[in-house]
Amino acid sequence: MQLNQYSIFEIISMSNIWSVKIALIMIICNIISIGIGRYAIQVRGLGPSIPILGLKGLGLPELLATTSLGHIIGAGTILGLKSINFLY
Repeated sequence: MQLNQYSIFEIISMSNIWSVKIALIMIICNIISIGIGRYAIQVRGLGPSIPILGLKGLGLPELLATTSLGHIIGAGTILGLKSINFLY
């Protein structure tokens, strides 16, 4: 079985790197990830908390961790939607 090395470049075309749809998908994935991380992180609040919408106990390390996960989920979502031709 031979892999086509250009198949990933066909999925990620250089003509549509960024659009409003892609930005909204990334924002939604990050918000979902922050919401999940708010309740899933058991040992939190080791650093100073960031006063964002009353999220006490959510510090910079937790925010960076949840948004990193959100970007990974968002990138996978965008690649998946592009591979089924939902995003153009």
